[in-house]
Amino acid sequence: MELTLLKAKIHTVKVTEANVTYNGSITIDADLLDAAGIKKYEQVYINNAVSGSRIMTYVIPGTRGSGEVCMNGGAALHASVGDTVHILSFINMSPEEAETYQPTLVFTEGNNQIKSVEKYNY
Repeated sequence: MELTLLKAKIHTVKVTEANVTYNGSITIDADLLDAAGIKKYEQVYINNAVSGSRIMTYVIPGTRGSGEVCMNGGAALHASVGDTVHILSFINMSPEEAETYQPTLVFTEGNNQIKSVEKYNY
């Protein structure tokens, strides 16, 4: 049996662009992805704290240090520029592995720059 647990969360970033004519996905500053351990093309969930919308898509790395969080294609219909979103990635593991596992949290400040990277410690 495997369990699905939170792998990483990029907490409270602002959408910087919404491009409905692009073929889909979300573009995220590569520095944020590296800090969270999220890989190119990895599936992510995007929770919009403004509209309540929750969607699933895949990641495309953006320019390092840019702070960009761009909703692309159909995802752009679920968030507007300036909306606050949380980006979550999940991982499958055995119950034994889950006993000691701790997800990564990336906290940001102005312009979606990394403020801190922490492990859940509950």
